[in-house]
Amino acid sequence: MTLAYRAVAAMQLAPPVVRSAPAAGQVGLVNMPVWLWVEQSENTWGPIVRQASVPGLTVTATAKVKAVDWNMGDGKTVRCDGAGTPYSKSYGIKASPDCGHLYRKTSRAQADCKYKVGATTRWDITWQSTLGDTGQISMTQQAATQLQIGEAVPVLVDPAGGQVSSPPSPRGGC
Repeated sequence: MTLAYRAVAAMQLAPPVVRSAPAAGQVGLVNMPVWLWVEQSENTWGPIVRQASVPGLTVTATAKVKAVDWNMGDGKTVRCDGAGTPYSKSYGIKASPDCGHLYRKTSRAQADCKYKVGATTRWDITWQSTLGDTGQISMTQQAATQLQIGEAVPVLVDPAGGQVSSPPSPRGGC
């Protein structure tokens, strides 16, 4: 087991690189799709293989992410079995085909007017030794971002050029 953990340490597994549409710093809308994905590299997604040895014994460990659990900050959790699909403007307002969320309320009541979003990658690590021993190790890596979710507010305009009517501004300063 000691050599298995040495091989895992040599992997230098890293937290996920979180991406979303809307991106951090942009404002999403209630009831509009939010796309979620993580960038894939050897250290953030796998597969990654490393070995550790002592005279007469070598252990080979292989690691890969099996799922990403997203804590959306609104009490909901989303599990994605893959890394998710990166958003492209050509997709328009469609929901993500494999990893997304729909907020039902604005983030106005949250600290800094943003939902705190966490992503946890769940790593499956298998190892085997030159003596025939095998085993499994589970690990997680975490990262976070923040998403601001607002609401579309209609503005009524008199086509005859009269008074413009708009709803009152939201409370809370967001």
